[in-house]
Amino acid sequence: MTSPARPGSGDVWTVDDLQDLPEDGQDYEIFDGSLLVSPHADVRHGAIANRLRRLLDRQAPPGLLVGQDVGVSANRSSYFLPDVFVAGEEALERGGPALAPADVYRADQPFPLVLPVGEIF
Repeated sequence: MTSPARPGSGDVWTVDDLQDLPEDGQDYEIFDGSLLVSPHADVRHGAIANRLRRLLDRQAPPGLLVGQDVGVSANRSSYFLPDVFVAGEEALERGGPALAPADVYRADQPFPLVLPVGEIF
């Protein structure tokens, strides 16, 4: 069995290269062409992210979707996996390998909500 083609030494990683990586319990992200590898979050981290997603989802106005497990790619050589994201539903309808940064709401953008911290932790 041959191993998948990967960027050579000094070459940049792209979003396309992620498709050839194994499903091995690691999270793969790319920052400016450099591959970042980290283990999947532990149970507590995952539970907190899921509770946060549910709280945000209950308060999201129509047209916004709160989700998990979708990447965000600024360009072909950067790709990130946020724990939780808020995006317009139209961005998800477009499909593709990742959301664009402009599709995702940031913490400094208006989003009227109340987070009962006790329900998260």
